[in-house]
Amino acid sequence: MIERRKSKQINIGNVKVGGDAPVSVQSMCNTDTRDVEVTLYHINELANAGCEIVRLAVLNADAAAAIKEIVKKSPVPLVADIHFDYKLAIECLNNGIHALRLNPGNIGKRENVEKVVKLAKINQTPIRIGVNGGSLEKNLLDSDMPLAEKMVNSAMGHIRILEDLDFDLIKVSLKSSDVMTTIEAYRLIAEKIPYPLHLGVTEAGTMRQGLIKSSIGLGTLLAEGIGDTIRVSLTESPVEEVSAGFDILKALGLRKKGVNFISCPTCGRTQIDLISLAKQVEERFKDIESPITIATMGCAVNGPGEARHADFGIAGGVGEGLVFQKGEIVAKVPESELLNKLDEIVRKSYK
Repeated sequence: MIERRKSKQINIGNVKVGGDAPVSVQSMCNTDTRDVEVTLYHINELANAGCEIVRLAVLNADAAAAIKEIVKKSPVPLVADIHFDYKLAIECLNNGIHALRLNPGNIGKRENVEKVVKLAKINQTPIRIGVNGGSLEKNLLDSDMPLAEKMVNSAMGHIRILEDLDFDLIKVSLKSSDVMTTIEAYRLIAEKIPYPLHLGVTEAGTMRQGLIKSSIGLGTLLAEGIGDTIRVSLTESPVEEVSAGFDILKALGLRKKGVNFISCPTCGRTQIDLISLAKQVEERFKDIESPITIATMGCAVNGPGEARHADFGIAGGVGEGLVFQKGEIVAKVPESELLNKLDEIVRKSYK
């Protein structure tokens, strides 16, 4: 059992973040926020995949204006991503946004920051301070301290601005494209502040490299109890980010939503097309939200035994295979019928 870091709980819309709330999965729309219809379609697509918080880029006044209609129709809480222009933050707050992502030190004069924070406090709208290792303040970039420390110092500077204005609905992220720098930055700040932390390895890459980097970075921190929300950043469909996020959480026992798929590696005993079959099993049962384990094993020698902890499973043979439940064989069918027989047995118990 992982002992979670204790953090202040905040609310992003109807999603609790920090404290004893489960680690939530985030992603970001890659649409033009000014296009309300397309953006809402994408938000619904993410929500249907299980995404719990969605971030939107707000690049200009038209995008900030569109937030009003998007918020009304969104099935999940939304975060407005703001850079430099405090007026965009004000407009989004007036239009009902559930949270802001901005760095108060980057939006101009103190009086402008005060305007944003005053309205955020009235609306009880959290602010995520998002530090990126590649875009730090010049004085920090020029210093000779390790990058992780520079990132923490940047975050602490922004945090102090909010705290000086008596604002504590804060979430913090410190992302680098370097995995070990990201891990070290979060470890350092976790000891310094009480606020919830949003985890991510930024610019992680395409599916293969991105999944590896994110799994190592996020997995290490989550296993240490650090992290309250996550985003798996991939150069891929954001829907894939959501699936990957839940898979990381499931692997650590932090979330139990959906099927845990297990399958054995191929070996000389395998007499079926195990790779194809395992992919078909994963696709067939991806709609099930119950926390069950389904196994796809390559042979009858080890299948039911090695995967006896699985709720359901199949094991291949020569032209035929076994369907088993909790280690007990419940059917023996031709290979061509394996998947459908497994489906029949699973669907009797789970939808």
